[in-house]
Amino acid sequence: MKLATTLRINMTGAPASPETQGERYRAAIEMAAYADRHGFSIVNVEEHHCAAIGWLPSPLVMAGLIAGRTARVRIRVSALLITLYDPIRLAEDIAILDLASNGRVSVVAGQGYRPIEYHALDRDWASRGMSSDFILQTLLQAWRGEAFEYRGRMVRISPVPQTRPIPPLAYGGMSAAAARRAARFGLDFHPPAHMPELVAIYEDELERLGKCGHAEWPREGTSLVFLDEDPEAAWQEIGPYLLAEAAEYGSWAREGVERPFASADLTLDKLRAEGRYEILTPAQCLRRIRAAHGEYTVILHPMAGGIPLVRAWNCLQLYADKVLAPLGIGVHESSGLPQHA
Repeated sequence: MKLATTLRINMTGAPASPETQGERYRAAIEMAAYADRHGFSIVNVEEHHCAAIGWLPSPLVMAGLIAGRTARVRIRVSALLITLYDPIRLAEDIAILDLASNGRVSVVAGQGYRPIEYHALDRDWASRGMSSDFILQTLLQAWRGEAFEYRGRMVRISPVPQTRPIPPLAYGGMSAAAARRAARFGLDFHPPAHMPELVAIYEDELERLGKCGHAEWPREGTSLVFLDEDPEAAWQEIGPYLLAEAAEYGSWAREGVERPFASADLTLDKLRAEGRYEILTPAQCLRRIRAAHGEYTVILHPMAGGIPLVRAWNCLQLYADKVLAPLGIGVHESSGLPQHA
């Protein structure tokens, strides 16, 4: 059995003051450093704008801050809404992240599904498909380090990434167009759930074009995990924060757009029954891992929906002390990184 542990950081929740929000952002960076020291595999950051309860809007900035406080853990930006960015600036920013992190930052690109995000950032919703194509083509050309034609003039970016031929870049989405786009650009395809029909389209298109790539998706039954020694009590205390995050996500549903885990009219009981969010004891989590065959992934989500920091830290420390330690996954030397008290 191979264990992969992901720390999810999406900064949901709406604290009462900027000071409190600042405390939570600083804590998230400290948690990433803690995860790095305790053998986590990935710290995942994501992007959304104009969320009623708050959501991380600047994942590249956050990835850079995390890279500066960590030495080993991989940092994944999933998804990065590339159509909301200037292509050249995006190529430069990802190149800098690749250099500064020693190749630890990966990006799953996407174009999103919320018109309000395009409006807020002055982008054209109707042309998002063409924009995705143009931006992906620009990134791949820019990272070669050679001059190329861009909007009628020759340009060349500097510096270029250290990871060759390109930094880790995949494409995500929930449509046939997304699957074909990933294949067309020779990128791995990351749907957010097991969608066999899209994977088939992707693989057929790869074969037709003579390109290589693979599809990757969360295993069936993957959940967002919070640890507590008393799950029943924790559902009463922590559950409303999980419900707030899930309800916000569900409110973005649009007719004709398939999105996993976007249930309407959620209640705490419905959320718990769905299994998308789980509150487990460390012993329950450890038993699942030991019973697994092949690779097993745990996605720890300690700050979901604005969970108080004391409880979030307790979740993280329970996982390190009572799940990872019994598996022989111990503390790494921090190379001078500050320790959490």
